[in-house]
Amino acid sequence: MLEPDHRPLVGIVLGSDSDIPVMEAAGEVLRQFGVRYEMRILSAHRSPEPTADYARSAADRGLRVLIAGAGWAAHLAGALAAQSILPVIGVPIDSSPLNGIDALLATVQMPPGIPVACMALGKGGAKNAAFFAVAILALEFPQLAQQLVRYRQDLARQVLEKDARLEQP
Repeated sequence: MLEPDHRPLVGIVLGSDSDIPVMEAAGEVLRQFGVRYEMRILSAHRSPEPTADYARSAADRGLRVLIAGAGWAAHLAGALAAQSILPVIGVPIDSSPLNGIDALLATVQMPPGIPVACMALGKGGAKNAAFFAVAILALEFPQLAQQLVRYRQDLARQVLEKDARLEQP
């Protein structure tokens, strides 16, 4: 059983309210698996102290994984990772004039010792961040592992059904 006290296990942190439409995709996946989460808007640059406080207190509040979605310079995932030993998953968001390449590079290029897992740009990356968080949580919660196996079996079945409908020459 997941946490009996109903505390969130995943913290989703957005660098800006403009990131909500992208990062809601992570929330949808977590809800699908029954994983409780909290969502906050905190900025590595505009609210550095509250961001650091959030990361430092995350484990004590029961969180197991942090997901950070940010665009432009995208230092949010790194700022969280610098203040917490929880796994941090970064989602670069394509909100800048550079179409997210700056966010991708800022998220993926962390210094050794302060790792951040980096997903793809945008909603697909947000979904994969949530799936990755579920995989991490599945190490502790066997029912999540079972759900994840069933989900992947369903994906395979859907692909094979589509393949079977193709006309063969």
